[in-house]
Amino acid sequence: MGIFQKASLRVVYVIATLFLFFFTLSALGADYQSGVSATVLKKSSVTGNGQKIIYPVTDKAEVTAMTVNLAPGAETGWHSHPIPVYAYVVEGTLEVELEGGQIITYRSGDAIIEVVNTLHNGRNRGSEEVRLVVFYTGAEGTPSVVKPSTSSNESK
Repeated sequence: MGIFQKASLRVVYVIATLFLFFFTLSALGADYQSGVSATVLKKSSVTGNGQKIIYPVTDKAEVTAMTVNLAPGAETGWHSHPIPVYAYVVEGTLEVELEGGQIITYRSGDAIIEVVNTLHNGRNRGSEEVRLVVFYTGAEGTPSVVKPSTSSNESK
């Protein structure tokens, strides 16, 4: 192998190594300016109870971002979401009971990928307020929260 071929291979190797290094950093959020960091809190293709995430098909997409606070002893009441909902627990511990009895506990710092079309009830059994930041990703005119009728909720 001639000297030019060896040099060319080294250049290709260096370029490939740099590409992989920067691609990996970029994929991890390192493409921000100096002094900014990014951390993946959660990455999933399923909801909290294992259902595959399905996005609404619409030409009227709508995102609602809000805060939700639960005082000690408070609960959300039984409800479901017909759209994907994501949340971040800023403070406290949230206990979510799903239809059928499964309980999922989320603590401060947890990212939540909520269940879709599944009845559930969030409770604050702790002594401090639960504070959430919630993102509803739906479509204009579609409710983000659906409460069951009183008769179907009596068994809960």
